[in-house]
Amino acid sequence: MAQPETGLSTFSSRIQTGADLWAGQESPGFRIPASGPVPPFPKTATKMLDIKAWAEYIVEWAAKDPYGFLTTVILALTPLFLASAVLSWKLAKMIEAREKEQKKKQKRQENIAKAKRLKKD
Repeated sequence: MAQPETGLSTFSSRIQTGADLWAGQESPGFRIPASGPVPPFPKTATKMLDIKAWAEYIVEWAAKDPYGFLTTVILALTPLFLASAVLSWKLAKMIEAREKEQKKKQKRQENIAKAKRLKKD
C-alpha cells in the first residue's frame, strides 16, 4: 500500500517517476514520456472562465498583499488614465473650436442682416 505524500507540493504527486514514465529509448537531448505529456496545471486551473474562482483569487490576493495589489492596479490603470486625459483635452479643444466657429457664423449672419437693413433704408 502506497504511503500518502506529505509536504507542501501536491503537484509532485501527479508526476510519474521511474522507468515506467519513459519510453525506454534514449534520444540525444530529451526523452519522450511513454504516457504522453503531463499537463502543467490541474484541469480546474485550465478552465479560464471560472469567474467565481478568479474573483476569490483576487480577493485573497488583495487581503494577503494589499500594497502589492494596489500598486499593480494603479500601474495597470495609469495608461488608461493618461489616455482618458488626452482624449478629454482633445474633446475640450474640439468643443471650443466648434463654439468659436458658431459664434463667428452668428456674428456673420448678424452683420449680413444689418447690412440688408441699411440697404433698404
